[in-house]
Amino acid sequence: MKVLQDLSMSALCGLVAECGEKPFRAKQIFEGLMQGKTLLELPVPAALRSRLLAEYENEPVKIKEVFSSPDGTEKFLFELHDGHLIEGVLMRYRYGNTQCVSTQVGCRMGCKFCASTLNGRLRDLTAGEILAQVAAVNRREGGSLKERRVTNLVLMGSGEPFDNYDNVLAFLKNVTAEGGLHISARNISLSTCGLVPEMRRFAEEGIPLNLTVSLHASTDEERRRTMPIANRFTIAEILDACACYFEKTGRRYIFEYALIDGENADMVHAKRLADLLKGRPCHVNLIRLNEVKERSMRGASEENAQAFLKALTDAGISATVRRSMGADIGGACGQLRAKYLASDGSSEGGRNGS
Repeated sequence: MKVLQDLSMSALCGLVAECGEKPFRAKQIFEGLMQGKTLLELPVPAALRSRLLAEYENEPVKIKEVFSSPDGTEKFLFELHDGHLIEGVLMRYRYGNTQCVSTQVGCRMGCKFCASTLNGRLRDLTAGEILAQVAAVNRREGGSLKERRVTNLVLMGSGEPFDNYDNVLAFLKNVTAEGGLHISARNISLSTCGLVPEMRRFAEEGIPLNLTVSLHASTDEERRRTMPIANRFTIAEILDACACYFEKTGRRYIFEYALIDGENADMVHAKRLADLLKGRPCHVNLIRLNEVKERSMRGASEENAQAFLKALTDAGISATVRRSMGADIGGACGQLRAKYLASDGSSEGGRNGS
């Protein structure tokens, strides 16, 4: 079975024409899907609905469980039509609500501090499955196409977006399209561990989103200790790809730097990072590592984080410490899914008769 949310508006027009229906049906379907409706809920003739249900999933992504934190953060456990599980987070800020979405079931990048990689990558998500996460949460929050409750997106859930390049690109085109959710590219952040060829390729796409790179070290030797991808691409190559992105889009880039106690969080590392980034059109997002029980790494203290921040800003580097949200509900990537699978005692897939 296919995912109808994979189709763009123009593709839906072609599908409707093949079914012998009038063009306005494509708009009805597109808007309905963007509102998080199932195929059974679409306002279309019974014959057309039956034909769609014969080929496409009625509800490719559904909210299985929701966990709420006192700070207003909500963590979503989604179930896919084949029984696989993914997760997402809705974070509330003064400027709007930001949803963190997943792009793969699991991840194969192997970063030592991340729960998403514990079981590797099981499969890629389609463009429609990524989009359906956003539509489902927007609907649950009482949003519509005219008054969205999801205003910002971060592709920082489980999975490496550029390891699923074509589907992520199709998702970005559909989620920013007029007539649908129409979220501005400038309100979307995409986080990569540093797949250099894909970074350069994306610079040519003309989508001016916020490119974020998980750096977490100031030397290649140190980066290789926690991020296997560093064995393929050097920091110098990543910086060159970032410069290319800035040249093509005019958008400054962002580096994520998780402060790991005993690994990269002392003042020597702060100076090295400042020297590395000085004069570059970038921002550093410092993160107090959200500890994963299956990993041995610990996050730096708040005092340590503030001292590291001061060292960067004193050196002229734009930087902030990310506000910790949802730690009590497993807010970090992959934590909720890993916890659910451990407590459930079963493997993914093969559920719901799949």
